[in-house]
Amino acid sequence: MNKQQAGEAGNNKETAKRPLIIGHRGAAGEAPENTLASFQLAAEQGCDMVELDIHLSADNKLVVCHDATLDRTTTQTGLIRSMNYEAISKADAGSKFAAAFSGERAPLLEEVYALLPKPIEINVEAKDSYNGALDEALDAFLQEPGRMERTIVSSFDHKLLARLKARMPELRIGLLYGAALIAPAAYAGLMGCEVFSLHPHYSSIDAEDTAEAAKANIAVFPYTVNEEQDFLALLDKQVDGIITDFPGRLKQLLDRS
Repeated sequence: MNKQQAGEAGNNKETAKRPLIIGHRGAAGEAPENTLASFQLAAEQGCDMVELDIHLSADNKLVVCHDATLDRTTTQTGLIRSMNYEAISKADAGSKFAAAFSGERAPLLEEVYALLPKPIEINVEAKDSYNGALDEALDAFLQEPGRMERTIVSSFDHKLLARLKARMPELRIGLLYGAALIAPAAYAGLMGCEVFSLHPHYSSIDAEDTAEAAKANIAVFPYTVNEEQDFLALLDKQVDGIITDFPGRLKQLLDRS
């Protein structure tokens, strides 16, 4: 989805409003989060976009993992930033979820791009700047042909996003936030650069927020939504996309609507 399409989705409320299906860490409700198996499942279930998280390894590889350590999601422990990717790749990131996924690992960002067909977009959440090292690595990564145009970079660190936008003016950025902001679209206007999307916690937004975002040509992608009643409430609020651990569940609901 490009900026024009997001604007059309936001500004034609009566005619558009099938929101994008955005697989949270792939299909994290049914496969180990942030693994190739999870992203493959999300694609098979019909997602339009996947959301994932990145950290930087000791050898400056962009590693897909939510936490700064391997402890919670793999059979190994350790800080990603202090380990080379060769060591990280030996950690089993699947068996804690289910034995059937034994052998899955924390992939490199480039592997996810190679796995997913190009109609599927990728929302990269930057977890930490690592004193600017991640900014550099991500900039270099996105300069490769075919990557920039299918990418949105989001973060709770809005200063990091502003720096990335200054480095890469063509980059689409998304503001992650958990608080119930008074005026999210107005806040985006204070960034001093173009904001593509707002990524609020689903419980913190209302119809006025989405209407104001639409007027500003900013998409709204709430996270992380898994129950049918919450899907339906967000459809009523006319959001542009829904981030979910169960992309197949959301697709089934949208297909019935």
